[in-house]
Amino acid sequence: MSDPNTWTIAEARDRLRGGDVTAVELTEACLTAIDGAGALGAFVHRTPDIARDRAKAADDRIKTGDAPDMCGIPVGIKDLFCTEGVPSQAASRILEGFLPEYESTVSGRLKSAGAVMLGKLNMDEFAMGSSNQTSTYGNAVNPWRRGNDETDLTPGGSSGGSATAVAADLCLAATGTDTGGSIRQPAAFAGIVGVKPTYGRCSRWGIVAFASSLDQAGPMAKTVRDAAIMLEAMCGHDPKDSTSADLAVPNFEAALTDDIKGKVIGIPKEYRMDGMPDEIEKLWANGTAMLKDTGAEIRDISLPHTKYALPAYYVIAPAEASSNLARYDGVRFGHRASLAQGDGITEMYEKTRAEGFGPEVQRRVMIGTYVLSAGFYDAYYNRARKVRTLIKKDFEDVFGQGIDAILTPATPSAAFGLGEMADADPVQMYLNDVFTVTVNLAGLPGISVPAGLDKQGLPLGLQLIGRPWEEADLLNTAHVLENAAGFISKPTKWW
Repeated sequence: MSDPNTWTIAEARDRLRGGDVTAVELTEACLTAIDGAGALGAFVHRTPDIARDRAKAADDRIKTGDAPDMCGIPVGIKDLFCTEGVPSQAASRILEGFLPEYESTVSGRLKSAGAVMLGKLNMDEFAMGSSNQTSTYGNAVNPWRRGNDETDLTPGGSSGGSATAVAADLCLAATGTDTGGSIRQPAAFAGIVGVKPTYGRCSRWGIVAFASSLDQAGPMAKTVRDAAIMLEAMCGHDPKDSTSADLAVPNFEAALTDDIKGKVIGIPKEYRMDGMPDEIEKLWANGTAMLKDTGAEIRDISLPHTKYALPAYYVIAPAEASSNLARYDGVRFGHRASLAQGDGITEMYEKTRAEGFGPEVQRRVMIGTYVLSAGFYDAYYNRARKVRTLIKKDFEDVFGQGIDAILTPATPSAAFGLGEMADADPVQMYLNDVFTVTVNLAGLPGISVPAGLDKQGLPLGLQLIGRPWEEADLLNTAHVLENAAGFISKPTKWW
């Protein structure tokens, strides 16, 4: 029998119900794997006592014969989710020592479903980054390597720790958040599945805010079926979040019929970027052919305002971040700087924020404050909001013409080496989000599915974008693509 920590959620669920293994045994297998994976930097706050207690409770619940699908499943929780009595730092020094007295709605739903929390996972500071290099804890490291090259690679960001933990079989699944691609890009870099649901499908309550009109929680898992199982447990209306949709949550797993005959898949011409690697182009063409072979109709489409998406995103997201992060001032939360004699409140604010925020967060706060300032508000922020409306309308027009889903690459490249882009213009790093930010600006559901390897043996992902609130249909199409691609590669263990 394979090691339990390598199982999928679906396999573990069936074995738990069948009595082949207990939740305690499954949890211990994951805790052992975590203990041996310090080099990956994935888990930053371990909670073995909580995990063992929840595993015992899950075993009792399973014996009653009335346990939800996630009962007994060991998961990791991104450090952006507040967890009662457990450090929740958003990977920032400014929240050092913060122990919430409450549980985020999403992690609370997983807890209620019987899922076992193994600990908190690494991430870019305040979810600002595409490489997990801005964390106060240090880098998370991708378990994949380029052939025999020992260079540490990025797992992507901001949910880099989540991607690493799932890909390295430290947990069966993990939570992530996605503001501009922070679930889908790391999922693609690590060869796993990541789902960004429709904005409002998962509650944002208790998740440390980055950009409130863009942030959305979602699952990161080994397969599309696992993502469907976990997503159902995470979703649901929450009166504590005014943006939470009061809609019934479908049985996403039951929607995996593998029948997409007659579905229309759109291929947007604007996503054919200049300088896109041949491997990405080929992967996209292969994915298109796979969906066509399974009965879908392929149709070329146009999303004309796509070229403005990155500039609009990098005005709107920092603007909202500068507003959201104003609360971290040395008075209300977390770290407070030591003051010299004669320092007043202004010096306290300045020193606290200079010490507490890393360079990337400082950069985005300054950009955001600038674009919201008098004289620039209309020129930047208001204009970006208008562009966002046009991008949203592009998608509405396409879906109104009978398109069921849109197929694009997930990332413009495979995982790159940690530090390889450190000296580059920050805009070069921001370009990692080129295929993903439109989905957040339009509030749509998207999913990254591993679909192949590049010539260096690194995973590459394809993205499917769905109609709003139709995650069930999107997951079914993704499941067909997953089966057709037949991606079963795993990283060779070196850690």
